[in-house]
Amino acid sequence: MNREMRRLQEKEEARAKKRRAAVPQRQKKERTSFRVFLHEVRQELKKVAWPSRQETATFSTVVFIVTAAVTVMTFAMDFGMKRLVLSVFS
Repeated sequence: MNREMRRLQEKEEARAKKRRAAVPQRQKKERTSFRVFLHEVRQELKKVAWPSRQETATFSTVVFIVTAAVTVMTFAMDFGMKRLVLSVFS
């Protein structure tokens, strides 16, 4: 290394030391008790916007219909490809 590169490296190391010293060290947090954890979970779940019964039924119906359609399409494509491959190699 030449002198200029050494100086640049030393300056960069000095800057890095200053940055590390400026950042406060994180203190290890104490674990909360299970009871406090459950209390906080309950508080957060109260903030959730839950869907109504009708919305849940509608969403479930859509999911079942789409799943059935994809299953039928996959079966049809598999069956067609199987027929095509067997006819080509027979």
